[in-house]
Amino acid sequence: MADDALWLMEGAGNDFLLGIGSWSGRLASDSSLVARLCRRHRGIGADGTLAVEVVGDARVRLHYRNSDGTRARFCANGTRCAALAAVRLLDVPSELVVMTDWAEIPARVEGGQVALRLPTPGPAEQKVFDAAGRTWTGIVIEVGVPHLVIRVDDVADGSFSDTASQLRRHPGLGPEGGNVSFFERHSDGTIGLRTFERGVEGETLCCGSAVVAAGLIEMADRGIDRVRVRPASGDVMTVEDLGTGFGLTGPARFIAEVRPVETGNRTLET
Repeated sequence: MADDALWLMEGAGNDFLLGIGSWSGRLASDSSLVARLCRRHRGIGADGTLAVEVVGDARVRLHYRNSDGTRARFCANGTRCAALAAVRLLDVPSELVVMTDWAEIPARVEGGQVALRLPTPGPAEQKVFDAAGRTWTGIVIEVGVPHLVIRVDDVADGSFSDTASQLRRHPGLGPEGGNVSFFERHSDGTIGLRTFERGVEGETLCCGSAVVAAGLIEMADRGIDRVRVRPASGDVMTVEDLGTGFGLTGPARFIAEVRPVETGNRTLET
C-alpha cells in the first residue's frame, strides 16, 4: 500500500474519503480542499473526510470533516472506517484505539465488521418542535454530536427531507443545530432509520451516531440491552448496552484508491 494515499471507503452506506501520509495532513488542514473533493458530480463525492495517522502502539488519531469542510467532534461510521484502514493499511493491531475530538474510542476489526465501544452519551431530553406545519415530539441526545430523534409510523414518508431540513436548524437544537432522524419499529424487532446530517445538509444512507442515538432510545423504551438498526442503506447495525458504555457494530469496506487530478496548484477545479 502507498504511504501517501487517498481511499474511498464506506461504512453501512456512509461514504468517506480517507487519507494517510501527506493526504492525512491535507484533509485535516484544508477545508476548501475537502469541500471540493466531496462534491458529488463535480468532485469525487463523499459524506466527509477522514485524516488518519498512527500515534502509538495500537493507537491512531482521526480528524473528521463534513463534506462542506466543517469539523465535527465525532462520526461513528467514519471512526469505524478509520479503524479498518489503520489495520489494513498501517499495520495496526485489530484491537486498537481511535482518538477522536469527542473521546478515545476502542475499536475491534473482524473481517468486514468493525465494532466500537462508545462512552455513555449525555442525558436524553424530550422536546417539542414546530416545523413543516405541525408539532413534533422527539428526544434530543448527544452522541459526540447532537441528535434529534423522532419516532414515526412510517420512515418512508415523502415529507422527511423537507421536515428534517427545517428541524435541523431549529433554535431548540442550539446555534449550530443538529442531526435529525426519524425511526420506526418493525415487527421483527429491528428499527428502521432515516437521518438528515448537518454538515452534509442532506439525507445520508447511514449516520452511525444516529444509529446509536435511536438504538439507545429503543432499548430504554423496551427494556432490552441489544437492538438491530436498519438505516436507509439497508445494512443492519447492532447497538448494545455493555454496562459501561455502548457498542456499535456494522460493516465497513474499501471501495477504491483515488488519485485526484491536479489542476495547477489545486486538486480539482473550484
